Amino acid sequence: MATATTHTCLAPSFWFCKNGILENWIQGSSKFGFVRGEVLRRFPLSLSIGGRRPMSGTRVQASSVVTVQQLSLERYHLGNIGPQPGSRKRGKRKGRGIAAGQGASCGFGMRGQKSRSGPGVRRGFEGGHMPLYRRLPKLRGIAGGMGAGLPKFISVNVRDIASVGFLDGDEVSLETLKGKGLINPSGRDRKLPLKILGDGDLNAKLAFKAGAFSVSAKEKLEAVGCTLVTLPGRRKWVKPSVAKHQARAVEYFAKKFSSNSS
Repeated sequence: MATATTHTCLAPSFWFCKNGILENWIQGSSKFGFVRGEVLRRFPLSLSIGGRRPMSGTRVQASSVVTVQQLSLERYHLGNIGPQPGSRKRGKRKGRGIAAGQGASCGFGMRGQKSRSGPGVRRGFEGGHMPLYRRLPKLRGIAGGMGAGLPKFISVNVRDIASVGFLDGDEVSLETLKGKGLINPSGRDRKLPLKILGDGDLNAKLAFKAGAFSVSAKEKLEAVGCTLVTLPGRRKWVKPSVAKHQARAVEYFAKKFSSNSS
């Protein structure tokens, strides 16, 4: 909001107008006469002296009173807040006469399916011939966006575990392998379980906790005397009603198998 501020110029300073900017200078002198010294302040906005705007390159008397229209910052409140000029535009009025510009057909043309009322043409429809989403070839596996090619485990070989330097009785799990720096999963792999593969040999008796073991790894580790614990995997989330029926089914078949075995 623009407010009028009055500044009175006293010696040894004076006012000087240059290219629409009012400058307040410190008056100086030399053997060649009057010179301008240091600038005290500038007012680049509109100004008036006695109701008239001074010309560029003119000096204003130090004793004159200069009224400068400055832009003072004011807090926003409900009385002065509003949109920026030009940011709001009136909506186009359709169907209000030909003189309005969109009066007769409202911009939808004269005939055709797109000019009728209703949902119009469905997405991807190209007039009846083979559409683009059916002309393009489809790829299988991970290339086609499916999860068939994504890894299910973080695989570690027995050879790699032996090279880290585990001692007898140590526990080998996902956390201990991370601490040793053998694996560093990131992104999606952080939620995957551990799987031990059988490439290599191991001499230490270790306690393994993993989500899965390969057949060769299981044979080698059991021959050495290691203890193997298979951790349960993450169960897929189902609705509570479905989980209830699944639990009842598991209980029913457990009783049935126990009765048959007895």
